[in-house]
Amino acid sequence: MNTDKLSARLAAVSKYVPKDARLADIGSDHAYLPCYLAKNEGLPFAIAGEVAKGPFQSAEKNVLAEGLAGVISVRLGDGLEVIEQGEVDCITIAGMGGALIASILDNGKDKLASVKRLVLQPNISAISIRKWLIENNWELIGEEILEEDGKIYEILISERGDPHRPYKKNPDMELLLGPFLVQKQDQTFKKKWTAEMKNWLRIFEALEGAAHSSETNNKRQEIIAKIKLVEEALKIEDS
Repeated sequence: MNTDKLSARLAAVSKYVPKDARLADIGSDHAYLPCYLAKNEGLPFAIAGEVAKGPFQSAEKNVLAEGLAGVISVRLGDGLEVIEQGEVDCITIAGMGGALIASILDNGKDKLASVKRLVLQPNISAISIRKWLIENNWELIGEEILEEDGKIYEILISERGDPHRPYKKNPDMELLLGPFLVQKQDQTFKKKWTAEMKNWLRIFEALEGAAHSSETNNKRQEIIAKIKLVEEALKIEDS
């Protein structure tokens, strides 16, 4: 394992972890992120949490091989179960679906009292996380979008604050696309949402051929609404 170099995705996540943080990395993927931060950024303490025995053993092996057992505690458990109250002030959760990340945070709310920052990287459905943050008084303070190996990832950074602050111009659009990402609109953002629109159109056309029911009608209306939001967002940039 080369802890001096992370994948582009994890390197982007690592930028948002404060150097003096006490970190919990949930679903730690061989403990790559905490090992990198401990070796290269002087991270003082980290928990690498894994829910399955195989990944837990792999993370434990890597931490021992790097001589970091005094800094990184590898723990087996579901979500935030691996954290004691007051033990960490930053949590990273990367490489899962947005709905799963939101449920992990929701199930472990009692562990968040001492946490100052959340760095979250959903593979899909970032909107699920944005909604959870608003409902639980976390303010989104930054976002990043990047492409690696043909896949596009979003990173959401959040701290305690006013959860509604970032959503000023068009909350529905900003919830779906990301308030900071809509503002910046780089090429990766445009690529992601152009592809999403094409996919929704394919689904819409398939539904057109399906038997009409209230469920399919609702699904069609939902798709039309999302396409309109994306079209409007992309036109903002073109106008």
